[in-house]
Amino acid sequence: MDRPIARALASLGSAPSGPSASSETTPIVAVRRAAKRPFRPIDQLAALRNHPLFREFPPAVIENLGTYMTRRSVRRGATIFAKGDEGTALIAVLWGSVKISVSTSGHEAVLNIINPGQAFGEIALLDGRPRTADAVAMTDCELMVIDRRDVIPVLRREPDVALKLIETLCARIRRTSEQVEDLMYLSLPARLAKTLLELTGGLEVLTTQRNVRITQQNLSNIIGMSRESTNKQLRAWQERKWVRLERGGIVLMNAGALGKLIGEEIQAIA
Repeated sequence: MDRPIARALASLGSAPSGPSASSETTPIVAVRRAAKRPFRPIDQLAALRNHPLFREFPPAVIENLGTYMTRRSVRRGATIFAKGDEGTALIAVLWGSVKISVSTSGHEAVLNIINPGQAFGEIALLDGRPRTADAVAMTDCELMVIDRRDVIPVLRREPDVALKLIETLCARIRRTSEQVEDLMYLSLPARLAKTLLELTGGLEVLTTQRNVRITQQNLSNIIGMSRESTNKQLRAWQERKWVRLERGGIVLMNAGALGKLIGEEIQAIA
């Protein structure tokens, strides 16, 4: 046996016993401090370079916008802005989901769900008038905020940036027109199926299963139906194994069947 270890064992064997033993020999244990994380500067422009709304802009424009950009973290359920608030900024979602809605007499209508890579608040940004809807975080979110007073001069100097914002506005108008058309002509099952597919990437996303984190109440507010009717339809699809209901979300197990349902109804009313 190694001599230092043998001496240590011998000293332990000869240590006094009894109540006073523990008070006479108090072991000292060296505590290793956690190593500090190395400092890594955050690339503030990466959010702009990777964002679909900004990534096609020239590097000089991105650098210019980056000097005014601020990042904001919000928790689930937090109100980002309310209808009637002063419109002072364009907001882009880096990660998380934001619900755009309006409420009247206790009834909420969900106009849009903003996901990573999308922006909102562009209407008030451009005309300087109050917000037209409420924006609430559906999940914990990381946002990118650019103030109106910093964006407007860029739009005046850079026509391509202005055109990109016009494209975003046109997409919003198209989406609103499509929602009105769906409410008028599509049945509840078709509207529900279409919304689920849109929230999970559409029919072009070829995955076996797709998850969407949304409450049935929010889903009902999007398609303009009661929660009870929405729940009844989802349970009928669950029996067919088209979807699986989970706490706080829905798993699409057969997106093809939902797409076929929509196609058949559109063909029938065409």
